[in-house]
This record gives sequence, structure tokens and C-alpha cells, in this order.
Amino acid sequence: MTEMSNTSNRTQATDPDWWRGAVIYQIYPRSYQDSDGDGIGDLAGIVRRMPYIASLGVDAVWISPFFTSPMKDFGYDVSDYCDVDPMFGTLADFDAVIDTAHTLGVKVMIDLVLSHTADAHPWFKASRKDRTNDKADWYVWADPKPDGTPPNNWLSIFGGSAWQWDGGRMQYYLHNFLVSQPDLNFHNKDVQNALLDVARFWLERGVDGFRLDTINFYFADKQLRDNPALPVELRNDDTAPAVNPYNWQDHIHSKSQPENLEFLRKLRAVMKPYNAAAVGEVGDAQRGLEILGQYTAGDDLMNMCYAFEFLAKDRLTAPRVAEVMQRLDSAAPDGWACWAFSNHDVVRHTSRWTLSDAAHRLFTTLMMCLRGSVCIYQGEELGLPEADVAYADLQDPYGIQFWPEFKGRDGCRTPMVWEPSNSTGGFTTGTPWLPVAAAHLPLAVAKQEGDANALLAHYRHAIALRHAHPALVKGAHSGMLAQGSVVSFTRETASEMIFCAFNLSDTPAQVTLPAGIWRAIGQELNTADLSAGKADLAAWQACIALKS
Repeated sequence: MTEMSNTSNRTQATDPDWWRGAVIYQIYPRSYQDSDGDGIGDLAGIVRRMPYIASLGVDAVWISPFFTSPMKDFGYDVSDYCDVDPMFGTLADFDAVIDTAHTLGVKVMIDLVLSHTADAHPWFKASRKDRTNDKADWYVWADPKPDGTPPNNWLSIFGGSAWQWDGGRMQYYLHNFLVSQPDLNFHNKDVQNALLDVARFWLERGVDGFRLDTINFYFADKQLRDNPALPVELRNDDTAPAVNPYNWQDHIHSKSQPENLEFLRKLRAVMKPYNAAAVGEVGDAQRGLEILGQYTAGDDLMNMCYAFEFLAKDRLTAPRVAEVMQRLDSAAPDGWACWAFSNHDVVRHTSRWTLSDAAHRLFTTLMMCLRGSVCIYQGEELGLPEADVAYADLQDPYGIQFWPEFKGRDGCRTPMVWEPSNSTGGFTTGTPWLPVAAAHLPLAVAKQEGDANALLAHYRHAIALRHAHPALVKGAHSGMLAQGSVVSFTRETASEMIFCAFNLSDTPAQVTLPAGIWRAIGQELNTADLSAGKADLAAWQACIALKS
């Protein structure tokens, strides 16, 4: 391992609950800022843009994988967990990210991909040599059925069987994603310990926490039992595109196994001395909120998780918001959610939900008022729509596999636009790895900075409102109610109560506030005035009121 930086053995003197209610800004490093003209964003580029990130008022950044990788899945296929891929820079560059962020009051979370590695990882190269070496059981290997077919019916999220034949071992190995992403065998305690050492390595370098990719995929059923079919009426495409037969199974054996809880406790114990936090990605179309509740219960499991309810393709309605939050209360009474409307895996929500500017603003305000922590994805603060990437320019293997019914994830991964005066939007002086969408250039940061009416200003105001009121950060919520197009609820701490109502439609509506004396707040977000205990809501308008 490379020599540690001066952040080694650093224990942050900070609120151990800093993550609760935090606003986290996701950076997809390939597409954020290129510093050397090779067309690929890098860590030095993130350092350059850290003052902008801090200016948003966010509490932390989540940086998608930058580890050494063959890049078949753009860093989510790791070949060295404890080094930086040269295209992103060096460990010294990462140290500069940490130091710069901390100087500006921003915490750093990194994306750990623990469920699988690249097939180029030394662990897998050793494991596939034979059945007797010391890494032989580090991955999920299984004999074929007597007819030579795979050991069971499990499917890959990226299409086809989740099993790949290896002629050297004369066995199949499990891959829930690409063939080149073999799944680690978490039933092996040596594997668990090696991955806990990875977490320690980055905590010693000064990271403040982790985003845990596919957190419910760590363990597979030890007996490798077939998954049952999923009834047609229960199928949805929240975690895989509709054209993928992955949606036709109930994945009760290939993921979300009970043994995972023991490992998560071990990981949390490693994190606690550093006041570090983790947010887990729960990939499950049927039981996402229930798993979230299991994984965040108490103080010895994960700090927070997110499911896919608000990343789904259907626009949020008032009844849908209320239903999700009520289900969460039931499934996770002792847990904590982290909400996102966009990320690097889904169509940007301004396009996915065909949002007007007013609707985008209201959804932003709503997000900042919900109980839970928040992730915003680079460029959403600019209102970037999904980019239309031609087939010839596609990089994502997922899109290439299912084109044209599913165009993959490249449309949300195109480069960040910083200024509108050239075709690369200030992202690079070279040729960008994905083309910059022409429609993004007028929305560039330089175009919106200084404009009090820009969407960027709205994001800053919404984040500031959240931080100004403890009830919006860590408070309980109650009274979740959907009436027509209006969803309303209260957020409360021992010293503060805030009433929130949101008209999620193009039609005006009226809302009656609970009994008491209330004062309208958040006027910089175009919130409604109060009159005689009522608020008249214009289309896509909120009422936010503080109880006196």
C-alpha cells in the first residue's frame, strides 16, 4: 500500500450524527471537471471545483468510484481497492480532495463497491486458477447441473444468466452484474476481513464515510436455491429496465440474505471511531423500504439507506409521496432514509418527470423538507435534462445490451457544464469522453451565477432553509396527508414545529393549517402567504410555516 497522507489516524471532532439530515452532493468524477485535457474528469478537477460545491451549502460530497479499474463498468469494477486509477490521478490528488473539502467545511464520502470486483482483480485471478489455492473460496463458485447448465436460474441485472462458465476450474462463477464483475463470497470470513481492511484504509486517509453500492447483494443463498417467478402484477422496472427479464423473478435467494446484518454490524464498528457514516443503496423492486428498515435499525447497523421509490420513472404525486412516507414509518420506525430524485443510474428527473421550471423548483423544496437525508446529483442544481446520446457515442454496456428500448445510463452521465462559450462547456480542453449536450450549455454554472432567479439560486436557498431550521434537519414528521394534489406534514423538534404543504399540480389549491399561530417562512422560495389560518397555493407552490 502507498504511504499514508497526513490525514492518517485522523478522528473527526464532530457531531456523530452529522449525517442525519445532511445534504450530500454526488460527483461522477469522469464527468465533473477534467484538469489535464484528456477528456475525462479527475480528482484534480474536483479540487478545482470544490469552492463551487461548498457554495451550494451542502454538508458532504459522495464521489463515485475512482479506484484502479479496467473500466468495463466505469469504476464499479474494481481491480485495486486501495489505489487511484491513473486516469483520475494519484493518492496524493485524493489527499488534496480531502484537505480542500475539509478546509471548506465539506465532508467526503466515497463509493465502496464491495459485492463484486473486476475479473482483473488479483483476488479473482488467484481464485480461478484452481480449487485449492488460498483464494479458491473468495468468490461464489458452483458446479454445473448434471446436464452442464448453470447451477440455478438466477439472472444478471445486466441481462442473461448470472452464471459464467470457467474452463480452468470447470465451474461456474456468480456475477449479478457484468460477466467481468464476479461476486465475492461473503460467507468466507477472510473476504469480510479483507473488505473491512479496505474501509480502514480510506478512513485512515480521512474520508468521512461511504456510499455502499448494492448493499443488499453482499450475500447469496448458501444453498443456491432457485428464485421463484414473480407474478406479473407485481413486476416493476424500478431497479432494472422493463425489457430485462430480471424483473420476472422474485430475488429472494440471490440477494438480501439475513447473514448480511452481521457483516454490516462489523462495518459499522470499524466506522464508529472515526464518526464516519454510510448510506447504502438498496436495490430491490419489491421490498426496498423493508430492507432499508432492517439495515438502519438501531445504532449498530448502517446510518442510512436509500431505496428506489423516488428514483422511479413515474412522477411523484401527493398520494404517492404520502404513501411512501407512511410505508417508511411502518417499515423503518427506527431507521433513516436518504432521498434522491436523480443519480448516475437513472434518467435525470427533470426529463423523467417532464418537469416545468416551477415543478422542478417545488420538488427541490419538497426534498429539503422531507424527513431523511438528501442526495443531489451533479447538474440537477442547474436543471440539466437527460442528454440524447447517439448509439455511436454510447459507452455504457447496459445501454448497448438493451438498445433501443433502453438507452442506458450515458444520458445522465454527460459532462458537467461550467460555462457556455465552447462546445465542451468548460469541462475539458480536449475531446470529452461523452459528448456535451448542446441543450446543456445555456444552463451552465457561469450563466446562472449571479442570477437571483436562476434554478441554481433556488437550490442554494432551499438548502439554506433546511440548515436554518433544526426541525427540517433532524426533526420527526407527523400528519402526513394527501388531499387532492396537495401533500402536507409537520416537522418537529422539542423547540420548533414547521408545517409544510406542497401543491404538486398545475391547478391552484387551498390548504388549512393546524390550530395555532403560524408565520410563513421561505419566501425566497416563492412560498405562499398565510391568511386566517389558510394558504392559497398557486400551481406548483409550497406553504412553509413556523409555529410561534
